[in-house]
Amino acid sequence: MIGVVYCVNDPAGRGIAEYLVRELNLHESSICKNATSCFEGEKAVLAGFTEEVVYFDYLDERLPSTTDFYLVLSRHSSESRIKSYTVHTTGNFSDTALLGGRPRELGIAYPSVKWFLLRVLNKLAVDFKRIEEYEVSYEATHHGPTNLSKPIVFIEIGSGVDEWRDPVNHALLGEAVKMLLDVYPTPLNCKPVIGIGGGHYPRRHTELALKHDVCYGHIASKHVLGYLDAEILRKMVQRTREQVLGIVVEKKGTKSTHRTLLEGFSRVEGLTLEYI
Repeated sequence: MIGVVYCVNDPAGRGIAEYLVRELNLHESSICKNATSCFEGEKAVLAGFTEEVVYFDYLDERLPSTTDFYLVLSRHSSESRIKSYTVHTTGNFSDTALLGGRPRELGIAYPSVKWFLLRVLNKLAVDFKRIEEYEVSYEATHHGPTNLSKPIVFIEIGSGVDEWRDPVNHALLGEAVKMLLDVYPTPLNCKPVIGIGGGHYPRRHTELALKHDVCYGHIASKHVLGYLDAEILRKMVQRTREQVLGIVVEKKGTKSTHRTLLEGFSRVEGLTLEYI
């Protein structure tokens, strides 16, 4: 069972959730604990809470133990005002945790699920005639929650109120979730990797995943490379549902010290290393 969750005060998350309730004929349930809303279907439980999604540290206690992973329906804010459909994993690389979670702690990534959602979002953006207006992208790993015992994946609408309230966007992301429910838990064949470098929207990593069977777990953007060390790299590998097989590095923006660290780590751990 997939635990689909959202903040009831978020127009994006709430809109996607309402679409799913209608389209999947979900029925009200008492299976969730301390939830504002709770619906259940054959493959999913859908729960709404009042807290902001970055503070959903309690999901292990509030959703059924049969929940396999958490899928968070959310809005995305961007100073650049880029309209977007994004997916990402949670985690804090630095010694601070400004938006939930704990310092230097990573949530559990689910590469194949993120990869599937990224690809279907791209297809749906074409089908809905939004591909010229909206960017479909991974986001680098950021914010909380980070301490959950199961994988967590965020799927988001960016980046302002007009986009968050747009019923077309609710339908588009709702259809992506429906497509995931249709195939899950059938294994999705891809090569799980961790990503290093690139911006918050790591476009070269996204392009590689859209064109090839390479699926990303954690992605450390160029903005956090100052915190990169063997301990964090090991967490990126270990805090992943599937076995990580390689590291993909956007070479531009990485220093020789980063590359030396990555080359040594990949040799010790038996991981492939690719520069893009």
